[in-house]
Amino acid sequence: MNYENVKPADIEKRSFEIITKELEDAGIFLDEETSFITKRCIHTSADFDYASTLTFSKGAVEKIQNLIRNGACIVTDTNMALSGINKKKLASFGGEAFCFMADEDVALEASKRGTTRAQASMEKAARLDKDVIFAIGNAPTALIKLYEMMEEGIFTPKFVIGVPVGFVNVVWAKELFLNSDVPYIINKGRKGGSNIAAAICNAVLYSL
Repeated sequence: MNYENVKPADIEKRSFEIITKELEDAGIFLDEETSFITKRCIHTSADFDYASTLTFSKGAVEKIQNLIRNGACIVTDTNMALSGINKKKLASFGGEAFCFMADEDVALEASKRGTTRAQASMEKAARLDKDVIFAIGNAPTALIKLYEMMEEGIFTPKFVIGVPVGFVNVVWAKELFLNSDVPYIINKGRKGGSNIAAAICNAVLYSL
């Protein structure tokens, strides 16, 4: 592979050109409606598996775009994902991004009840007085808690980005939402992460 002399301002553009070409060379042609999100996940991870594992509910892109346009908030399950989201762009639509994982009340509630902080943080997020997009990149227990609240009729999220990474209950937790009525972007399998959750949020923000 030869060295490419690419100007700093053009590196991202060139990266997406390479991603597009490699996908086409492999005979992979992404859905036009969702391709910009999938390509940003590949750009973030250099992992082309996202072309086949990233899954979108019907009309997911339009729904999450409209939520952001109308001032929806984003709640993450890690401060890493929170730090990666373009909060200035989100704020331009009236939205805010939150992560409650390090909050003292969340820690106390989780300790008292013997649950994870991720579960307690989802309960706190459910009490926000704005529409919430959940961007879960680390904790499958966060997805499980959201699903439990839905089943109990306590709370229904407006949108779920479910891309936790790992081995314990990860695949199962993601699949809970595949047949639900909640609009979603889910990555099937074990792969994902906070960086992927943030990348999906930013892909949508940059499309507006």
